[in-house]
Amino acid sequence: MDKGLHFMFCVVTTVLLLRESSQTGAVRNDDAMIKANDLRGPEENLPALTVTTILEDPYVMVRSAELEGYCIDLLKALASMLHFSYKVKVVGDGKYGAISSNGNWTGMIGEILRQEADIAVAPLTVTSAREEVISFTTPFLQTGIGILLRKDTVSQEMSFFHFLAPFSKETWTGLLFAYVLTCVCLFLVARLSPCEWNEPKNEENHFTFLNSLWFGAGALTLQGVTPRPKAFSVRVIAAIWWLFTIALLAAYIANFTALLSSGSEQLPIQTFEDLVKQRKLEFGTLDGSSTFYFFKNSKNPIHQMIYEYMDKRRDHVLVKTYQEAVQRVMESNYAFIGESISQDLAAARHCNLIRAPEVIGARGFGIATAQASPWTKKLSVAVLKLRESGDLDYLRNKWWESSCLHKSRDRWSPLQPQALGGLFLTLAIGLALGVIAAMVELSNKSRHAAGHVKKSCCSIFTEEMCTRLRIKENTRQTQETSGRANA
Repeated sequence: MDKGLHFMFCVVTTVLLLRESSQTGAVRNDDAMIKANDLRGPEENLPALTVTTILEDPYVMVRSAELEGYCIDLLKALASMLHFSYKVKVVGDGKYGAISSNGNWTGMIGEILRQEADIAVAPLTVTSAREEVISFTTPFLQTGIGILLRKDTVSQEMSFFHFLAPFSKETWTGLLFAYVLTCVCLFLVARLSPCEWNEPKNEENHFTFLNSLWFGAGALTLQGVTPRPKAFSVRVIAAIWWLFTIALLAAYIANFTALLSSGSEQLPIQTFEDLVKQRKLEFGTLDGSSTFYFFKNSKNPIHQMIYEYMDKRRDHVLVKTYQEAVQRVMESNYAFIGESISQDLAAARHCNLIRAPEVIGARGFGIATAQASPWTKKLSVAVLKLRESGDLDYLRNKWWESSCLHKSRDRWSPLQPQALGGLFLTLAIGLALGVIAAMVELSNKSRHAAGHVKKSCCSIFTEEMCTRLRIKENTRQTQETSGRANA
């Protein structure tokens, strides 16, 4: 009996020991996989870095109690290349980094200086002031300073002369010049051509200058007008003018239709100067950001006006976070001045937002490290390798993708003279051909007349030219001669 109990006790003890050993092995295997994925593990003796960052879409976001985003993917790629483990923490005061009133640095810059973090992987702008106290790697993203607006707050109101908008001022000027030149050529050719005006002293020329202007205006509006041209030279000019007007009207109608359909996207605020001059929208930026200090230190008069506006109203126009800025733009008459690449994302995620065309202050986002840190150069080389391999472009496309980006982003603009250059050239060639044809017609008549009167062709041609171009004077002289003969 005692032997049986002893045997049973040994069997149970052995089973329990084997089970515990199996579970321990499984746990160790799972830990090894996790550590391998996170690039941590005491058995690998990897250097551990404390990484500070800031919550900003799409760089770092919280999803299901985990961090994800562009910077998190970038950090994973760097850790895989340089073989280090890391621990990510969100900056305590929620700021990027600026000098406070007591002379200390806030935000992520302050945490690196206080050695609370080894590196900062975030949309942190490389500036000279920050470079004096910490070090930056090669920028992993290029950006600038832009203006984020809501479309319905900046849609341009229809002016009283909105029908002139399809063409630029230069195009309208060129059209007016082409019209006057064509009418003058029509008037001259109709006088020079003997097929149009055979007997200057006895016939009336229907193509007077006023009639020529009326003929050109009628063709411009696709209305049939008189007088009807008879000579080949006059018909050449009339035909080329008709071709010009048809193409011009087609371009006008197409551009005017595009203007009406995209009128909500015509921004009266195209530049920072436009932003300063308007009074409808308030504007501001992130409090203590590099953008704010860019305007503060700039010598540009427009930039100084922007800084003075924001500084006087800093409690009202400066925002604490990027999310607050986007929300304020969407809900009020507010324009946000900030990083253009972040604004592109906001415009992609919220289709009622748009970024103004002008971008100033080209800059980059870099990884911040302590001065003289051995990681600065290693990280810079790794960033360059990721850029050369196309991984940075992949991450950019991955986190900036949106349905709004698939919509047409072409902006309407008035039609410039360059777009109609071929049309104006065709008109000029047609006018030249018409004038040459009229001269040929007149020279043929002069040659035949010279044979009858026994004079040189050139003298007859010159007389015909003077007669046709000064017909009123010749008529007056003829009337005076007739009056004297009757007397």
